[in-house]
Amino acid sequence: MSDTLKVLVHGTGFAGEGHADAFRAAGADVVGMVGRTEHVVRAVADKKDISYAGTDWAKALNACKPDIVSIATPGGAHYDPIKQAIAHGCHVFCDKPMTATGVSAVELRDLAQARGVKTAYAASFRYTPSVQHAKRLVAEGAIGTPTEVECISHFNLERDIPFGWSHRAEAGGGRLNNNFPHTLSIVTDVIGDEIIQLTGEVRDDLGRAPIVEGVHNFATRRQHIPKDLNDPSLKWGESNVEWSYTVMAQIDSALAERPVSVLFKHGGLVPRFGDDHIVFYGTEGAIYLKGHYGSGQLSHYTRETGWSDLPLPDDIVAATPDVAGETELCWHVLARDFVRDIQGQSAPAYPTFREGAQYQQIIDLIRSGGTVTDIPALGQGGAR
Repeated sequence: MSDTLKVLVHGTGFAGEGHADAFRAAGADVVGMVGRTEHVVRAVADKKDISYAGTDWAKALNACKPDIVSIATPGGAHYDPIKQAIAHGCHVFCDKPMTATGVSAVELRDLAQARGVKTAYAASFRYTPSVQHAKRLVAEGAIGTPTEVECISHFNLERDIPFGWSHRAEAGGGRLNNNFPHTLSIVTDVIGDEIIQLTGEVRDDLGRAPIVEGVHNFATRRQHIPKDLNDPSLKWGESNVEWSYTVMAQIDSALAERPVSVLFKHGGLVPRFGDDHIVFYGTEGAIYLKGHYGSGQLSHYTRETGWSDLPLPDDIVAATPDVAGETELCWHVLARDFVRDIQGQSAPAYPTFREGAQYQQIIDLIRSGGTVTDIPALGQGGAR
């Protein structure tokens, strides 16, 4: 292996471009990109100055001989490319959801471990500066012993966003696949990752969405909402995923003698009245993070002082990549740590296929109407 790692990207949309930028910033060489449509992948590859562009993943693996593959397609399209990449001995960086089912995620986790390749799972909003600040404060005892966590978000998504992968479970859609991994990863990074019990319920309060041709980039899908939703020629696709969920969990923490209670409440289609937020409560205080992924202002509560806004520490600011967009920032941090680890440099622990497979099994459990269940066995297996 050369000193400069070679990366092959699977996906041409928002995530594909973002992953390519993140790996370049980490010092890797993005040598190829694969997409479904030839003219699209060639246009994006030209835009990003990537030399190889194609539509055949197996051919690209042979031609580019990457050290790392970056999987930036919807979750339902992850399984086959990841399996092929592992067989080639490639390290794998994969966006969430890991796959469409817990069974397939476990299979890939075990294949990666058997092949001896490293994996990274981009449930990555844990890397925002405010979350990292909260993690430090909680570890330092700023709230005393952690007792409970509250994660509340209301996205008020447009009901008429064109039909696509986000509406179908088999394609990796649903709010559990696309919101829950981030908040769960945030909580486990701050409190501890030993999830011991969990229960939840889901609701599909959308039903259907208009079918529109020409939607390529997930980030710009709102621009394709039909102007006349009553047009009799308009075709509709059926949703089979949740647009709202409520999950309650218990997490064992090295910071607490008793399990920490956690509430995850998300409404994808409902409006917010107050701010979305994540709050860490403890015996001596609380830490409030503004925003659905806690990336806004951090406020600290004590009985003596009440609530006060705290600035980010200088060292956290200095370590934050200078890129636009919170999603992109988090990809940059994870790609940087992943590259360093592969190169044998010191790197902090990051989410891997161990978490990806565990989260996917948990999502299956919630969708099936699972009640309080023993969770630790779901995380068995899977190396970095």
